This record gives sequence, structure tokens and C-alpha cells, in this order.
Amino acid sequence: MNKSELINAIASHAQLSKVDAGRSLDALLNTIEATLKAGDSISLVGFGAFELKARAERAGRNPQNGQALTIAASNIPSFKPGKHLKDVVNG
Repeated sequence: MNKSELINAIASHAQLSKVDAGRSLDALLNTIEATLKAGDSISLVGFGAFELKARAERAGRNPQNGQALTIAASNIPSFKPGKHLKDVVNG
């Protein structure tokens, strides 16, 4: 499912116009991004949690020439599904 198909599904389920569904989806995504950027997490009971995981600096190799290099530390967004979502997906 791509973004436009998701907007159509939201509009259908919530009985909204496609424009309103698109704005709602954009607002949700922007809120998730801003919350994670601020270092906070979002927990939706039963659905799951969006959170940041810190990845430490580590050694790596350039695959083209084999030369050693240092890969910088970074924050990685992650999603941990909740019990209800796992149950729905697994039948």
C-alpha cells in the first residue's frame, strides 16, 4: 500500500474527504517526526511504540577498497509492535 492508497482507505473508514484524510495523515507523520526528533517516544497502547535507539560509533570497511573507516554514532527510529497488533496480524 502506498501513501495515496492509505489516504483513500482512511477517507473511506473515517468517512472523510480525501483532502481531509491526507491532511490528517500528514499531521500524524509530522507529529511522529517532531516527537522523535525531540528525543521522546510515542506509545499507542495495543498498537505499538515509536522510539529512538542510539547506535554507537563503530569501525567499518569501505567495500570498494577494503580501507578501514569509522562510522559515526547516530539515532535510529524504531517501531515495536504491541500485543494487539501482533495478535491481529497472526490471526
